[in-house]
Amino acid sequence: MLRVLKRDGTSAPFDIMKIAVACQKAAMAAELPNPNAVALTVASAVEAQCREHPAGSLDIPTIQQYVEDALMQSHPEVARLYIEYRHDRDSIRVRGSRLHAQLMGLVDKTDQDAVTENANKDANVFPVMRDLMAGIVSKQFAGNFLAKDVMQAHNSGDLHYHDLDYSPFLPFTNCCLVDLQGMLANGFHLGNAGIESPKSVGVACAVTAQIIAQVASHQYGGTTIPNIDETLAPYVQKSYEKNLEVARQYAIAEPERYARERTEKETYDGIQACEYEINTLFSSNGQQPFVTFSFGMGRGWQERAVQRAILQVRIKGMGKEGITPVFPKLVFFIEEGLNLKPQDPNYDIKQLALECASKRMYPDIISARLNRELTGSSVPVSPMGCRSFLSVWRNENGQEVLAGRNNLGVVSINLPRIAIEAQQNQTRFFEILDERLALAHKALMTRIDRLEGVKANIAPILYTEGAFGMRLKPDEEILPMFKNGRASISLGYIGLHEVALLMSGGEHPFDNEALQAFLRRVVAYLGDTVQRWKADSGWGFSLYSTPSESLCHRFCKLDVARYGELPGVTDKGYYTNSFHLDVARKVSPFEKIQYEKGFADSASGGHITYVELPNMRHNLKALERIWDHAVESVPYFGTNTPVDSCGKCGFMGEALATAEGFTCPECGNHDGASLSVTRRVCGYLGSPNARPFNAGKQKEVMRRVKHLATQTPEAMPVQAAQSEALMA
Repeated sequence: MLRVLKRDGTSAPFDIMKIAVACQKAAMAAELPNPNAVALTVASAVEAQCREHPAGSLDIPTIQQYVEDALMQSHPEVARLYIEYRHDRDSIRVRGSRLHAQLMGLVDKTDQDAVTENANKDANVFPVMRDLMAGIVSKQFAGNFLAKDVMQAHNSGDLHYHDLDYSPFLPFTNCCLVDLQGMLANGFHLGNAGIESPKSVGVACAVTAQIIAQVASHQYGGTTIPNIDETLAPYVQKSYEKNLEVARQYAIAEPERYARERTEKETYDGIQACEYEINTLFSSNGQQPFVTFSFGMGRGWQERAVQRAILQVRIKGMGKEGITPVFPKLVFFIEEGLNLKPQDPNYDIKQLALECASKRMYPDIISARLNRELTGSSVPVSPMGCRSFLSVWRNENGQEVLAGRNNLGVVSINLPRIAIEAQQNQTRFFEILDERLALAHKALMTRIDRLEGVKANIAPILYTEGAFGMRLKPDEEILPMFKNGRASISLGYIGLHEVALLMSGGEHPFDNEALQAFLRRVVAYLGDTVQRWKADSGWGFSLYSTPSESLCHRFCKLDVARYGELPGVTDKGYYTNSFHLDVARKVSPFEKIQYEKGFADSASGGHITYVELPNMRHNLKALERIWDHAVESVPYFGTNTPVDSCGKCGFMGEALATAEGFTCPECGNHDGASLSVTRRVCGYLGSPNARPFNAGKQKEVMRRVKHLATQTPEAMPVQAAQSEALMA
C-alpha cells in the first residue's frame, strides 16, 4: 500500500480523493465548465507519479509539487488558484502552531515568560529580540537531537535542559575560564587582524575587552578572566619601564616615583576603560557579556596596582551619577598570610574591597584555603561565570591547568516534584530520584554527543586562537580537548528547602536537625552519583547548585498546574535556589552561613552562599567580621547590601520591591531610566527596574529579609558544633 509521510513525522495511506477535492475547489473558483473532470484527470496523473516515487520517501510537499506541475501543463489558471489555496492553508496552519504563538508572544510582548526569561536581556531592542526569536526556533527543533523521554521530561518539568535556546540545536559550550595570559603573551587573530602582545597595560586592557566580546559571542554562559591582577602584571611592568625611560630622558626628578605614579594612573585608566567597554558593548546575542574578574592572590606592586584599580573604579561607579555597574562581577580571593589580617602585606587591599562591597555589592569573596581543599588544586580556582567551579586537572606532563578550561552545560532536577510524589516516604524519594538521575545522565550525554565531529573552525576565538587554552588547526575536531575531566559537565538541582517542607509535613528545616541531616544526605547522594558517572566514563561530571533565575518560576508553575497550590511550596510562586535557606527566614548572617556550611563539599561543581544586609557603609568592621566568619566556613560568599539610587530626588539606599516592579521610597519614582536598582539575580547582579525579573524571581526578591547580626559567631558554639556533626 502506498503511504505518505505527514508533517508531524507519522505516515498515512495515500488518499487520491484529497487531491481531487483540492483540485475541484480550484477549478470551481476558476469557473471552468466541468471542474469534476479536471479534478479527476489531475488526481489520476499525480497518483501515477506518486506510485513511481521511492518507497518510504513520499511526503506532502512532494505531492503538492506534482499537483502544481500537472495543473500548470493543462490548466494554468487553475494552478494559480490552487497555489493561492495552498498558501492560505499553510498560513492558517502556521498561525495555529505553537511556534507561531511563541514568536508572536515575544514580538507583541504578551508572553511575559519569554520577555523576562533573562534579567540581563532587554527584550525591547532588536538584537535581543532576534536572539530570543532564534532561541524559540532552536527550542522547537530540540526534539531532533533529544530522545523522546528526555524531551518529555524537560517539557513536563521533571528535568530542565538548560539553555535549550542554544544547545543542542547548535554545538555550543557553556561557561569558561579564558586563557587571557596565553592570548596576550602569544598574540592571536581577531577576524582578519593579527593582534600582537601588548606593550603597555592600557593596550592590554583594551585587548581584554575585545577578547571578552568575542568569547561571549561564541558560547552561551559566563566568561571569566581568572587572576586578572597576575595576568596584567607584566604589562604594568612594561608601562613602568616606558615611563621610567621618559623620566630619565627628560631628567625628571625622582624618576622611579614619577614612573610608578604614572603607571598606576595608566592602570586605573585602563581598567576604567575596560569596565566602560564591557558595560556598553554587546555580544552577538544582544546582551552584555556575563563577565567575571577574579583577583587578590598577586603580591607584587604591579598586581597590587591592578587590584586597587579594579576596586577604585568600581567604587567610583559609572557616569556622572555614579551608578553601580552590573558587570564585570568581581571575585576577591582572601588568604591568611596575604590579606586576611592586619599584619598581612595586602590587608589594605582587603579594606578597599570591604568599602567596595558596602557601596557596590561586589566583590564576592573566595576562601583560598577552602577552595583549594574542595577543588584539589594547589592554587585557588576561579568561578566560571557566577558560580561554576572546576576541579584540579593535569595535562600529559603532570602540570595543573586551570585557564582555558570550560563547562559543557547543565541539566537540573526538580527535587520538590520528587518530594511531592514520594509523599514523605524517604525510601520512595530515593527510588524516584534514581529514575530522574538516569534520565538526567542520558540528557547530559547528548551535550557531549552533539560535539562529536565538530571542527575548530566553528569558533576560532575559542579553539584556534587560544581562549580555551589550546590552538587547534581549523579542521581538527574539538571533542578530544574536553576529555578526561578537562571540561566539566554538570548535574544541577533546585528547591532543597521545599523538599524539607514536603518530606516533614511543613516543618522548617532550620528548626529540625534531623531534617537538615536528610537534606545533606540528598545532596551527598547527588554528589556521589556524579562522581560515579565521572569514574565510569572519564567525562568531568560535577554537581552544580543551580542558580535558578527563570527556573525557580518555571518548575513551580508546572507543579502548580499538576498538583495545585501546596502551602509554603507552590503557593508562593517560586522554588528556593539550590541549598539556600528560605529567603524569608529571619536569622543572623552567622546563622545563615552555619546553616549552609558543608553543602558545597558535595556540590563542588557550583555553589555560593550569600546574606542580605542593611547599609554597611559606616560599619565596615561588622562587615569584615561577617567576611572573616565566612572565610572560615564556606568556600564562596557574597553580601547583598542596598546600592539603589533615585535620579529624581537623590535618594540612595534600597528601593521598594513590589509585584509591579521597584519604587523609590522617598518620592515614589518607578521610572527605569531614573531609578537605578541593583539586585542579585542568582550569582550575577541585575538591573530589574530596567530589565524586569520573571514573576517568580520578583516574588522571591519581595520576600527577602535582612540577616541582622543578632548573634555573633562566638555566641553560637552549640549550633556550630551541631553543624560540624551534621557534616560528619
